[in-house]
Amino acid sequence: MVMKLAFSTLGVPGLPLTDVLGLATAHGYHGVELRAHPEEPVHPGLPPGERAAVAAGFKEAGVELLSLAGYARVAAPGDDDATVSEIRALLDLARDLGAPYVRVFPGGGTGQSPEEADATAARRLGTAAEYAAELDVRILLETHDSHRTGADAMRVLGLVGHRQVGALWDVMHTWLGGEQPSDSYLALAPHLGYVQVKDIASADDTTPLPLGAGVLPLTEVVDVLSRHNWDGWLCWEYEKRWYESAAPLPELLDAGREHLARLLSDAA
Repeated sequence: MVMKLAFSTLGVPGLPLTDVLGLATAHGYHGVELRAHPEEPVHPGLPPGERAAVAAGFKEAGVELLSLAGYARVAAPGDDDATVSEIRALLDLARDLGAPYVRVFPGGGTGQSPEEADATAARRLGTAAEYAAELDVRILLETHDSHRTGADAMRVLGLVGHRQVGALWDVMHTWLGGEQPSDSYLALAPHLGYVQVKDIASADDTTPLPLGAGVLPLTEVVDVLSRHNWDGWLCWEYEKRWYESAAPLPELLDAGREHLARLLSDAA
């Protein structure tokens, strides 16, 4: 079992890509999850020449581009075409940059029944999946907001039934949803793309903390992944963008890598 380690640029908002890649190489991370938003250096509006430069930068640094974290909300009320177009633009960017995955949110709204939200998300993901297959990029539905547990996400993924649509396990949201790591894994395993790890003080205080300093069941998550010989990615999503008071991520990267390495060693 070999798991690779990455971090998300949500922890270093707005940082130039050369600096992001420098952090990855300096602190021993194998890959980076790029937050694909207009306020970031890399986003779907990037022109072709800059896309080529980004791809070349990753190759030169020897760092893998794990995923593009987009913001399409597939279960949200509204127009299907607009949501599918947003996903397609993200898929185009992933293809150009060489990213194997793109992240989408559920984003179900008030006034929807769970069945309606599931059907809306599945319909849009099913449509986008055909385009994703052409580009050889996989769409991952994150356990988040209206579908925060593995069981919630599986209701949608079961309806989609397409190999190009999978799951992104955010361990904070499954925990907040009251789901045990073993149950989350069993629900998501057939579709699991990668796992986002993080730590927080409590359900009432989700300010990001250094890995191991909070209450999230990271040991149990790594244990269950190890028991099933899962060999994918652990990506540290440190949500500095939303919590200005949080400590800067760069000064935590070494300790975070070492903590994950210890968990992996203990679980081996």
